[in-house]
Amino acid sequence: MSELRRLHVAARYSEAAVFNGVVYLAGMVPECDATDIAAQTADVLAQVDRRLAECGSDRTRILRTQIFLADIADIGAMNAVWDAWVLPGSAPPRATVQAALADPGWRIEVVVTAAVAPDQS
Repeated sequence: MSELRRLHVAARYSEAAVFNGVVYLAGMVPECDATDIAAQTADVLAQVDRRLAECGSDRTRILRTQIFLADIADIGAMNAVWDAWVLPGSAPPRATVQAALADPGWRIEVVVTAAVAPDQS
């Protein structure tokens, strides 16, 4: 039986959980204080890269992505950053919706589920 592993555990949530070869990331939100969607998207995707690496995975192994935008009008600028980040042939299934985010300064939140690399299981 696979062991459940949690990373960066706080009182309210964990940044990641790994179980049965699958990585579940919490919603990643901007850590930078940039106000434009391009900078916030780049920041969040860099966080995704770091968390996936910690869990023995990477962006080519993403199974599903959910993107929440404070304003759906930002989708074009967000997609420009996303398209440069996704490796050719590795674009995961994705949903993008407009949502009220917990902090009014956040323009984006990203939730990722990924497979652990075979040599990391």
